[in-house]
Amino acid sequence: MAMYRTENPATGQVEQEFETLDDAGVANALDRVQVGYLNWRASEVADRAAILNRVAELYEERADELARVIAVEMGKPIAQGKGEIGLVAAIYRYYAANGPGALAQEILDDQGADATVVVREPVGALLGIMPWNYPYYQVARFAAPNLLVGNSMLLKHAPICARSAQLMEEIFLQAGLPADTYVNIYATNEQVETIIADPRIQGVSLTGSERAGSAVAATAGKHLKKCVLELGGSDAMIILDAADVEKMVKVATQARLGNAGQACNSPKRMFVAEGIYQEFVAKLTDSFAKVTTGDPTVQGTGMGPMSSVEALEGLLSQVQDAVGKGAVVHTGGGRVPGPGSFMAPTVLTGVTPAMRAWSEELFGPVGVVYPVSSPDEAVELANASAYGLSGSVWTQDLALGSAIADRLDVGMSYVNEHGTTLPGIPFGGVKRSGFGRELAKYGMDEFVNKKLRRTSAARG
Repeated sequence: MAMYRTENPATGQVEQEFETLDDAGVANALDRVQVGYLNWRASEVADRAAILNRVAELYEERADELARVIAVEMGKPIAQGKGEIGLVAAIYRYYAANGPGALAQEILDDQGADATVVVREPVGALLGIMPWNYPYYQVARFAAPNLLVGNSMLLKHAPICARSAQLMEEIFLQAGLPADTYVNIYATNEQVETIIADPRIQGVSLTGSERAGSAVAATAGKHLKKCVLELGGSDAMIILDAADVEKMVKVATQARLGNAGQACNSPKRMFVAEGIYQEFVAKLTDSFAKVTTGDPTVQGTGMGPMSSVEALEGLLSQVQDAVGKGAVVHTGGGRVPGPGSFMAPTVLTGVTPAMRAWSEELFGPVGVVYPVSSPDEAVELANASAYGLSGSVWTQDLALGSAIADRLDVGMSYVNEHGTTLPGIPFGGVKRSGFGRELAKYGMDEFVNKKLRRTSAARG
């Protein structure tokens, strides 16, 4: 069976296969992207911005087609796919509008010269390694700022997203991006190592698993290449009080079960004040149980399948380990009978450090709820994770919420919202969730040469 293929997770059927590059194809792609960089860096920033605006328009024009492709590839319901595409269009427009200003030279104190400035220049060809859970959005976070800067790129997508990867390259070309500036590749992991080592590649950005990030970072470090890593997360949702527990449960359900729970910044651990814990668990259980799974290509489907049988089996193993060691299943806990890789929405309590679910990321529709006796206990438990992507605090006391949010060891903290993603706010984590930032002006600064230029009058 081909490595790159569309295997419908709702049916288990392989619908399309794609040919993996041979080594000559990889060498050709490296040649192309270097030529593309030399041409693209010489282009006017205003022209780059105009192309990004056109990219945004094309995503909107082709939204139905694009949403259906990822529904079949990785199981995202159509409505959620269209939501992702809307965010993608907003990202390209954001950089078209704000990117040129962010590239303006920065004037420093002259410090003895006639002028001292920092100019931002592209660094060269980059490699992007992207995951399957948000096929278009993850690419936009990487591609939009770096194309505006003037870098070129090779893009290796997840093998199950080969068709959407192909469509993204097609959209760039349709928008007027010069050939060889953005090159989609179907490469193996061994070939990725070769690509990172190639002197023409100046940096690598990966969104994916902790294991993949560790491997890429090791190779990049060996060859003195900068990398940006957005890895796993086991985000905490700290609920200190709630004026309406039922509304709080609705928010928690949507945040946890969106994309079948397959989001790095989904609230996988819910820490709830003892006074409302029993009510919260009962209502969350009822809410999860009412979410129906089904064909993601059908309008109105509540939750689609997980991305693959392998992903489902991995999550089931974690849940079964917890249950075998004493955790309580309030709803779900197993596979939905029938074809495809459907997991029943699951609520667990009684998870302890002896269980894998305590320390591992649960990348699927499973919510784990813990009672806490105080804000201090909630912070201690939230920070006990090896991950540090994001976390949220929910309370009517905004001063308390802000104080608790500031104590979380994460890259992104929220008060009375969770996982908000917008083009103009940075995205990234700490600890084993990776390093570097995407989006906003911070995403533009990761792969640029911040070149100092000092000018002094000629001396006789």
